[in-house]
Amino acid sequence: MKKILLLFVLAAISISCKNEEKKETKKENFPNELAKVFEKHGGIEAWKKAKTLSFNKGDEVYTTDLQSRKIVVKAPNYSLGFDGKEVWLSQKDSTAFKGNKNFYYNLYFYFYAMPFVLADDGIMYEKTTDLVFDGVSYPGFKISYKANIGSSPDDNYLIYYNKDSYQMEWLAYTVTFNSKKPSEKYSIIRYNDWNSVSSLLLPKSITWYNQDSIGAPTEPKRAATEFTLPLISDTKISDSFFEKPTK
Repeated sequence: MKKILLLFVLAAISISCKNEEKKETKKENFPNELAKVFEKHGGIEAWKKAKTLSFNKGDEVYTTDLQSRKIVVKAPNYSLGFDGKEVWLSQKDSTAFKGNKNFYYNLYFYFYAMPFVLADDGIMYEKTTDLVFDGVSYPGFKISYKANIGSSPDDNYLIYYNKDSYQMEWLAYTVTFNSKKPSEKYSIIRYNDWNSVSSLLLPKSITWYNQDSIGAPTEPKRAATEFTLPLISDTKISDSFFEKPTK
């Protein structure tokens, strides 16, 4: 029902936005191999034109304005989001949401919007050592951020792809949100399968893996995290949608 309502909202707004002025597409500058990964997943131009992304993770419904990165996460007993200025939390009681709202509100958006979020401004790229799993080598790139970009500029990502198809296969990442210090401790995710959503290839499920002494993946750490009801739209949602509920 929530997804149906969102579709109606998008359709209504679309009528009033037909005369919106088109923006010039900025020419991007990525390493050639990484550009092929983006192209395999639908292309940066298509991603940049999209206005709204929505998906479900369990009973959480995520809706993001892709241009401003405003976001709302709605669950039965709580909601949280970013209105463009601050991260907010609304819950039925003090135990409904047990995480850190500032860390959690866009966490799964980033995992879901791979590899496209690795084309954001302020990113630096460098080739990294291949990841080897079950005898198969996956080439990769290290992604780091320029100073003062985002809330955790010391975070690093390692993206690995299929050397023949250029489809993304693995993501390794560090977490520096709490420590605010660089880290060499990586967690690793396998991107299991994909959905074609409005010409973009977005993940259907991801699985965290255990790692050996040198950081190579070994076996799944837990059951796969599944994403459902994906939606990409070129229609912008009203800013009021992302504001904290008044009750």
